[in-house]
Amino acid sequence: MVDAPASPAPRAPGPILLGDSGVALSPLVFGGWSAGKADWVGIDDRESIAAHRAAFEHGITAFDTAEEYGEGHGERILAEALGAHRREIVIATKVSWRHLRPEQVIRACEGSLARLRTDVIDLYQVHWPAGSFGSEVVPLEDTLGALDTLRLQGKIRAIGLSNASRAELLAARRVTRIDAVQPCYSLFFRAFEDDLLATCQECGVAVMAYSPLAQGLLTGRFGPGITFPAGDNRAENKLFQGETFAEAQRVLAALRPFASKYGTSLGGLALAWLRSHPGVAPVVGARTASQAVENAAAVAVTLAPEDAQRIGDLGRRVADRHRGETVLWRW
Repeated sequence: MVDAPASPAPRAPGPILLGDSGVALSPLVFGGWSAGKADWVGIDDRESIAAHRAAFEHGITAFDTAEEYGEGHGERILAEALGAHRREIVIATKVSWRHLRPEQVIRACEGSLARLRTDVIDLYQVHWPAGSFGSEVVPLEDTLGALDTLRLQGKIRAIGLSNASRAELLAARRVTRIDAVQPCYSLFFRAFEDDLLATCQECGVAVMAYSPLAQGLLTGRFGPGITFPAGDNRAENKLFQGETFAEAQRVLAALRPFASKYGTSLGGLALAWLRSHPGVAPVVGARTASQAVENAAAVAVTLAPEDAQRIGDLGRRVADRHRGETVLWRW
């Protein structure tokens, strides 16, 4: 096995700048996937709204959503929750992999602006590369040309790529300025760290790490025997399967002393570990206000470099089981 790369040195908490766009993210970003309801079970709109508001009240000022989250439902929930605070928050949303021809990008952006009840999107991202899930293969320069047009028109402020490879990022940067990438990245799932993290840091591209708690696995709340109902995407999460899940339980037990040392939860520890990497802002969802408050508290946790290294090494015991894989689910 190839030796794992050393974990980057920790940093103090602070805003994450999106390139030269003038947009800055809070150290944690609120993730709105579950608010869209699609691919989830038991989501209540009132609780989703309360979770958004609780995150804002506890210092989170950046909120990520997508047109694909419940066919725009997640965007509507964000607008309902925080529309009164629009000038105090950063809104990031995404154009679907099904809408990447230039005219589709323009229409999709107009739709998101309407659902979000705003005149500008702070960060507009390509959700998945063209061709994903059998979608039409659209030349990257065509999609980016439409995004550049939107930026020149003042309808978006920054451009991002979600689920992009290193090759795709470098190709995109030859066409236009890319301000952020959004990969699946956590202590337990680290293909991005191996492939692209150093490039982002060298190029000044911000990183928004989604599923930073491995969809709840890193909170320690899911023990042996856990099952998910039909319609819950976590049933397809590779980390909840077989020996990978068993190893995750052993690693979580080894991580508990670190959480106690820093006076935080296991989830808070996992978020602090991600935040110790320069330029990385975890995108963490919450179904309830109490979950949002607990997540926000992780901003106050700063790991000593030697502890960040040990925690990263422990996480590798799980992450290396799916090394090189970029999709967390069995899709």
